[in-house]
Amino acid sequence: MPPMIETKQLHHLYSAGTPFEHAALKGVDFSAQAGEYLAIIGRTGSGKSTLIQHLNGLLKPTSGQVLFEGRDIWESKERTRAVRFQVGLVFQYPEYQLFEETVYKDISFGPRNMGLDEGEIDRRVRQAARFVGLDEPILDKSPFDLSGGQKRRVAIAGVIAMEPQVLILDEPTAGLDPAGAAQILENIRAYHREKKATIILVSHSMEEVAREASRLVVISQGSIPYSGTPGQVFAHGPQLEELGLGVPAMTRVFARLRSMGLNVPAGVYTIEQARDAVLAALERRRAASSEKGVV
Repeated sequence: MPPMIETKQLHHLYSAGTPFEHAALKGVDFSAQAGEYLAIIGRTGSGKSTLIQHLNGLLKPTSGQVLFEGRDIWESKERTRAVRFQVGLVFQYPEYQLFEETVYKDISFGPRNMGLDEGEIDRRVRQAARFVGLDEPILDKSPFDLSGGQKRRVAIAGVIAMEPQVLILDEPTAGLDPAGAAQILENIRAYHREKKATIILVSHSMEEVAREASRLVVISQGSIPYSGTPGQVFAHGPQLEELGLGVPAMTRVFARLRSMGLNVPAGVYTIEQARDAVLAALERRRAASSEKGVV
């Protein structure tokens, strides 16, 4: 089976043929499998946003291909339009794109453009609202009367209501407090679990991607220098620092502990892993003390 979505030798030039020509992507080979949860990381200007805008046809390659389920998304106008419903893209600060009178109408905008009947539209609106944790009474309210976190969830629901096979989110927790950010990430996990959709999360937070994604893709200067599991990617700590990314705080803490001679594991990059490692170390110490007859 081909990847759900992939690029082959993808190049993109901005302002091509002018003195301001800039190569944003340089022969990028990228892929995401059906049902995968991956994250794209890179500093500002690395090419992340340019790449994800190619994945649902908002940008057209200067050269190279974008394939969805093995077929070029640009093979016809009909193909491009169909892919845009199957590859949902949630931009950074999507709440600024809300415009309808009610939350219900905002969430229903995408399904309505798909030409669905009213019954199916209603089902999708209510299911999407459930996925993002919006109570039904909110559907009748104006989106502009909601809190910032609620607006963010309405905007995400509007994309989810199209039931895309690939859901791409560009910095979905940007500007939210920790509680709001945690809620958004749980909403995304719920959609991933129930719909088995491919999730592509774009984030600057190393802790966030380490906790959420099973695979990381690093973009730097329009190319992909590293790709792999969080452990494999964060093993390149010094190189990531040079790219302006760094590693999760827990990875740095445990590296420092090992340099001090403490018997703690490598490959720790989340708070949960750090907790388990510390508890295991304490248990080993307790067991060793018991063997020596120390109370």
